[in-house]
Amino acid sequence: MTRGWTSDVDGHTPPPARRAHAVRARIDELHRRHAAAPVDVVSYYPPEAAGRPEVFGLAGVHVSGVRVSVGDSAERFPLQSISKVFTYALALEDNGRDATLARVGVEPSGDPYNSITFDDAHHRPFNPMINSGALVAAALVHGRTRAERVERLVARLRAFAGDPGIDVDRTILAEQLRSTDRNLGLAYVMRSLGMLDGDIEDTVAVYLSACSVTTTTDELAVMGATLANGGVNPVTGERAMPAALVRDVLSVMLTCGMYDAAGQWFHDVGIPAKSGVSGGIVAALPGRIGIAVYSPGLDGHGNSVRGVNLCRDLSEHFGLHVFTAARPDAAFT
Repeated sequence: MTRGWTSDVDGHTPPPARRAHAVRARIDELHRRHAAAPVDVVSYYPPEAAGRPEVFGLAGVHVSGVRVSVGDSAERFPLQSISKVFTYALALEDNGRDATLARVGVEPSGDPYNSITFDDAHHRPFNPMINSGALVAAALVHGRTRAERVERLVARLRAFAGDPGIDVDRTILAEQLRSTDRNLGLAYVMRSLGMLDGDIEDTVAVYLSACSVTTTTDELAVMGATLANGGVNPVTGERAMPAALVRDVLSVMLTCGMYDAAGQWFHDVGIPAKSGVSGGIVAALPGRIGIAVYSPGLDGHGNSVRGVNLCRDLSEHFGLHVFTAARPDAAFT
């Protein structure tokens, strides 16, 4: 990690090496503290992660391209619900803001991510960060066939991460397809209500394929930084999505991205973010930094216990909350 991360208390910029050392030391200390803390876990996903509760990765990527990672940042895990961010991004690009909003809203639901509830006043799912809205977003992704739609989603994820090797894990996908009755039922209910059209099994397969893409904390942090950088990958320089639509994605992440704990996250952390039941969290602070955390122990909302606690401390120490006034002694710049 090099320059561009912090300043001294008196407002004078220290030498790059000293500045980088101070930030890295603090990040290491926070990671060690949360790694040692006991975790009261509700569940793990995937099931084999139950035998490895110590896995804990943290990575950050500044919009300048500067990177830092700590712990198990090369551990691979499925995106799960984090993929909803990028499915929604592609749906927006394919259909435009107004047409997409007509099909899926932007309001927090206040209900669990897999609830069978809808915004009856507008005849649509509440938002694209819950399963019902993500299924509609998957249906809105253009493509002549199921395979083409999945291919386009994977290509977009590769652009966000800057990694051409990112792909669907076929074993994970097969497991999810075997246990997706609730998603199928939800999709059929929505079709019966006129909220969803097309082939239901294709739509569910597209949605679950995106959920089954595996990544690492290092890669996920680049994806967050790409959102923070107006849709341009700060490592590769490739544009992953139109700049005009990034605001829409970040807004929904901030208000709806952490399941039914989104309000608490907004209050305590204040960074646009999305979690997944595999234990990952991606966060993107516009114009500044992308952050990713992976720890498979989940709380009652389906969010990573260590991930939430660590992000709360990072936000507090470095002044990352969107409503925090600039602090030259602590803020990422």
